[in-house]
Amino acid sequence: MARQRKEKNTGIRLKHPDRSGPDPSQETLLDLAAKRGLLDIPEGEGEEGTGNNGFDENGEPLVGRMGESILWSISLTMLHFTLDVLVANQYAVEIRWHNILSRTMQAFPIILLLVYSFHPHPTPSILLPLPPPRIQAIQALAHQIFFFVGSVSAGCYLIYITNMYGYYAVMKQSPPLGCLWIWSVIELNVFWATGSLICCGIFLKWGGYNFL
Repeated sequence: MARQRKEKNTGIRLKHPDRSGPDPSQETLLDLAAKRGLLDIPEGEGEEGTGNNGFDENGEPLVGRMGESILWSISLTMLHFTLDVLVANQYAVEIRWHNILSRTMQAFPIILLLVYSFHPHPTPSILLPLPPPRIQAIQALAHQIFFFVGSVSAGCYLIYITNMYGYYAVMKQSPPLGCLWIWSVIELNVFWATGSLICCGIFLKWGGYNFL
């Protein structure tokens, strides 16, 4: 026979919890922290945190020019590898991985040299001489003009060879041109980058070329 349990009378009455919120007469953890000054921000610390991004306490860049160039070069080399594989798939050519890896490894030092020389950084490049002080004032504008010309040239020439050359020439030239085009656009601000893409679009339209 099944036993019947008898409920124990504990004398504790059941009721709903208090959902009215904290008692304003009692101090919370935030109130205690504010009294002890734990929430106070030192004067000038917030401005330094927002104005000196990428620099240490001494005003030196956290990542040196070579370190930043290596990071950029790795990303662009991976892009070169991806474009090489995509072009081979586009023309239904057998992918020979050792050839693609060989071309990728050959492209890395060239990309590293270009990024180290021309990518802006607080530390000047040892490969290029420092411009005179009067030219440094327009250095940012010269940087935009230089990469604008590079992006338009690389983009238009890439459109031209994909429509006029054979598949072998396209397979050889498309990955480096694609990397150069994308890197040049990344180096530009929104105004110059949009202008370069518009120029490439005009070249594509007026030349009667196909995008794919």
